[in-house]
Amino acid sequence: MTKDELKIILEKHKLWLQGNKEGVRASLRGADLRGANLRNVNLSVANLRNANLRGADLENANLRYAILWGANLKDANLKGADLEEVILMDADLRYAILRGANLKGADLENANLSYANLEDAILMRAQLRRANLRGAN
Repeated sequence: MTKDELKIILEKHKLWLQGNKEGVRASLRGADLRGANLRNVNLSVANLRNANLRGADLENANLRYAILWGANLKDANLKGADLEEVILMDADLRYAILRGANLKGADLENANLSYANLEDAILMRAQLRRANLRGAN
């Protein structure tokens, strides 16, 4: 996916969130977003199922209620991100930075969080069934 294509999707998603009929909910299912700069972006309610976000910068991004089922977030920067009620089942979060992230009510079933930085992360009501937390702080 090119930067221009991503920019258009994000602009249409922003309009959709504002209730504008010109807007469209972001569907980035299976998208290759490796290393993308998504800092401070609002992708709440977006579909990012099976997206490749390896090494992406999502610092302070709003991903509330987003679908990240099976997403690759290895080495991603999610510092301060809002991941409340997000679906991260089967997601790869190895070595991800989740420092200060809001994971309240997130579904992390079977997610791989090994060696993730969870310092000051909010995990209240998070579902961690069968999640791999080996080496995570």
